Amino acid sequence: MGRRRAPELYRAPFPLYALQVDPSAGLLIAAGGGGAAKTGIKNGVHFLQLEQINGRLSASLLHSHDTETRATMNLALAGNILAAGQDAHCQLLRFQIHQQKSKNKAGKAGSKEQGPRQRKGAAPAEKSGAETHQEEIEFSVENLQAVQTDFSTDPLQKVVCFNHDSTLLATGGTDGYVRVWKVPTLEKVLEFKAHEGEIEDLALGPDGKLVTVGWDLKASVWQKDQLVTQLHWQENGPTFSNTPYRYQACSESGTFLGLGTVTGSVAIYIAFSLQRLYYVKEAHGIVVTDVAFLPEKGRGPELLGSQETALFSVAVDSRCQLHLLPSRRSVPIWLLLLLCVGLIVMTILLLQRAFPAFL
Repeated sequence: MGRRRAPELYRAPFPLYALQVDPSAGLLIAAGGGGAAKTGIKNGVHFLQLEQINGRLSASLLHSHDTETRATMNLALAGNILAAGQDAHCQLLRFQIHQQKSKNKAGKAGSKEQGPRQRKGAAPAEKSGAETHQEEIEFSVENLQAVQTDFSTDPLQKVVCFNHDSTLLATGGTDGYVRVWKVPTLEKVLEFKAHEGEIEDLALGPDGKLVTVGWDLKASVWQKDQLVTQLHWQENGPTFSNTPYRYQACSESGTFLGLGTVTGSVAIYIAFSLQRLYYVKEAHGIVVTDVAFLPEKGRGPELLGSQETALFSVAVDSRCQLHLLPSRRSVPIWLLLLLCVGLIVMTILLLQRAFPAFL
């Protein structure tokens, strides 16, 4: 039996490093690039339209935004605002989608003139001279403010996130400093040294607390720049191994946990019990750079269909893969019918015992 494989959803013309999902518009946003080196590999942010076609979740390129010489290494999303980590800087982007119906008269047979883009699944235009209605999609991306967020010898922004009401933005990088910025002006409101060495991940809570993890083997909780509590792997982690581990990521609690490994494997776990539900060994064959779940809001349920969850993964191999977890709560129709028949028979038997004179 061959190795289990995950469906390839999309392949970009550059290495992919970051991923975000906009459930309200049904967008998958993938970014990366070859950086400033003159290798001919482009840099960009690709906006993909997610759709259910013939019962399958698919993605088509809606818009490609060129980021010139800067590869995007990390992303955060708040509404239609993207925060992109590019080298030592954070670049804010605003994207907008406009959909409108346009009236066109069907052209003569053999005409080479092309009308506006027609979405997949739309009814084909008739070849008569009657008016046809096509859905035209206009997509625009605007560069907003940008600011340098890391100041080490070899500066690199490694992580970015918005707070819950999207009024603040927190960044961390190789210099170990957390910096918090107002949105959208990117005016700095807080700066403090959080870790000795690189910051791997951070998260802003609704109560104003900040969680950070770093290369110094520590996970810390902060109230502004004041340390609230801290975990150290060698003190709070497993004691059965002398291997030096470090905390890699921090995130909000949820139903599932998605995992991508340095060997390219992808897995889905139950968050509270860490029971593994899905695993594809070496799905990418090279380091997985980001994973993202399809949220169960907006167009999420519509796009999920009968699946319990969908996880997207990207890697340096330029591929975006789709990992589907079938619903564990679904009951086969034949079993429902069997249960119904059993209930009817049981009801009849009970009635016969209770009222033998009437049955």
